[in-house]
Amino acid sequence: MEHSSSARRLKVMPIFGTRPEAIKMASVVHALSADERFEVVITVTAQHREMLDQFLRFFEMTPRYDLNLMREGQTLAQITSRAVEGIEEVLENERPHLVLTQGDTTTAFVGALVAYYHKIPCGHIEAGLRTGDKFAPFPEEINRKLIGAVADLHFAPTQTAKCNLLREGANESSIFVTGNTVVDALLWTLERLETSDPSPVLRPSSRLLLVTAHRRENWGEPMENICRALRRIADTFPDALIVFPMHKNPVVRRVAYREMGNHERIVLCEPPDYFDFVRLMRDAYLIVTDSGGVQEEAPTLGKPVLVLRDKTERPEAVQAGVVKVIGTDEGRIVSEVTRLLTDGDDYRAMQRPVNPYGDGKAAERIKKAILHFFGMGERPEEFHPQQ
Repeated sequence: MEHSSSARRLKVMPIFGTRPEAIKMASVVHALSADERFEVVITVTAQHREMLDQFLRFFEMTPRYDLNLMREGQTLAQITSRAVEGIEEVLENERPHLVLTQGDTTTAFVGALVAYYHKIPCGHIEAGLRTGDKFAPFPEEINRKLIGAVADLHFAPTQTAKCNLLREGANESSIFVTGNTVVDALLWTLERLETSDPSPVLRPSSRLLLVTAHRRENWGEPMENICRALRRIADTFPDALIVFPMHKNPVVRRVAYREMGNHERIVLCEPPDYFDFVRLMRDAYLIVTDSGGVQEEAPTLGKPVLVLRDKTERPEAVQAGVVKVIGTDEGRIVSEVTRLLTDGDDYRAMQRPVNPYGDGKAAERIKKAILHFFGMGERPEEFHPQQ
């Protein structure tokens, strides 16, 4: 369905609240802001307060509305109810032509839901990712399915994601394969890293293992398994330097300090800004993570990735052989990391710089798709990864 528009500018409201959303929304915000046909009304829930602020500054995005919803120890129900009330007030004030949400957070789900309540079209960036298990990841799998049910524009990063949406009954004309905007952000940042020094945590003759772990389904015993495995790896390999940027959530931090604190070759640090995190990824020997975004970024850098999950909604890099899903069993983590630290052939097989997720032009495709939806331009060509 296309919507005609008068000569007035299109008012587009990106709604986001977490660090990953800020990273992946940045290139779209800048692409729309640079085009006089758009008025961009940034609205943040601050679902992750401190980490969000860091990335707003880095990507030079200034919210018009900041709902400041973060509360320590908040439940999913509490953040959902506060977000509904806050976003509803903003939408009633602004009445945008289009709401944009990104990914699968509670903020993204609520933004799409309240836009639907007010009969405002919604565009979903990073649409169509699925594992097929409503509890893995939790609550993200259901969040993104529910967003897909109400969204009017589906910006699918890959053909696989598009196929998922078609199986669920989405109209093909509403799906645009754009690539993932995280690659836009990564390439923009790498341009500014070309002449920079190495990561300050690097030590001579050490291999840097970058580790991130924070997902809700990994709280408790899985997180304990991860941390114990990392300590065993640090004990076994004198040249392994493990860098673990800790999520702000105290559930993660307590386990990390208890299981890995005071080890001379394990660095427990605050979450770096995006510039420094990209530098860490660039300088890493390998990456171990439960993050979705890192699975999409690391292949561009030619870094092997081991995924601390039982399932991934990003199968393309697994199929390409540069990402491997290993779960959270302590012994399995130790054996898989050991394999890459000791077997040069296996390591080189996963080291190929190939990225099936994007080419740095996703934001421009999304902008063109929005204009097409409102009858102001041609449909953009689909993203196809290089073979």
